[in-house]
Amino acid sequence: MAAENSRAEISSQSSSAGDNGSVDSGFVSPNSSTGNLPRIILTKAHLDHLNKQLESLHPVEILKFCKIFFPNLYQSTAFGLTGLVTLDMLSKIEKESPNPQPIELIFLDTLYHFQETYDLVERVKARYNVNIHIFKPADVNTTEEFEKLYGEKLWETSGELYDWIAKVEPLERAYSELKVAAVFTGRRRSQGGQRGQIGVIELDEERQIVKINPLVNWTFDQVKNYIKEHDVPYNVLLDRGYKSVGDWHSTVPVGEGEDERAGRWKGQNKTECGIHNKQSRYAKWLEQTARQRGQRVSAS
Repeated sequence: MAAENSRAEISSQSSSAGDNGSVDSGFVSPNSSTGNLPRIILTKAHLDHLNKQLESLHPVEILKFCKIFFPNLYQSTAFGLTGLVTLDMLSKIEKESPNPQPIELIFLDTLYHFQETYDLVERVKARYNVNIHIFKPADVNTTEEFEKLYGEKLWETSGELYDWIAKVEPLERAYSELKVAAVFTGRRRSQGGQRGQIGVIELDEERQIVKINPLVNWTFDQVKNYIKEHDVPYNVLLDRGYKSVGDWHSTVPVGEGEDERAGRWKGQNKTECGIHNKQSRYAKWLEQTARQRGQRVSAS
């Protein structure tokens, strides 16, 4: 029975129309929006076993294992230092492989990144032979179009709405359109905040995605030293006191002794932008917003 409970099952067949893709003990893909995904089941016992085995491995070994184990695998990145190290390691793995199968990237262009970040994306394209899938907020291509629809400084007037439009919805659209089953992320425990207890492999049960954190055990100095040693292109904002770079309107340099991500949403009770929070938080928020909008219409 124990062996049965810790079993991982991978099948190339899609679920039937009546299968809602839910398993109480673990993770299942597909669901209604990703019906063509391979079927992946990881029970909690198997997940614990995998994390125990992977915990002590070098990130390169984690990457090699996950490339074999997980289908429909992508790298989600905002081109932070950890993501760049992961990209460089994957590039080296591909060069050594007799049958290269490059991991493609997902980049969320919120339209409010620093110019230095956009410049970095171009340098990454020039350095690595990698396909980058760029997803922007729906129905807009520029900040001018965004602000025409939603007004200026939406991140101040309605932070939850901004997160949903600029980050959460584009990421979920990427998962659906690309039929993503698993993603590499750049999260590390040393970044602080909600990330202090994350494992190598996590299950986002609401979005039905496997999240893999290959450098989860590395410190900022280890990441920075790898960047320097291997001459990996990086965001020049690092040299100006930034350690974690997001949108220009919500990112500042980090002070001495502060957590690595202390410069994100400075002064706010917030450590994540939404893409690593539970989906239900936004589902509830959307429901509440729709209800309030309906009440205003009725009152008028």
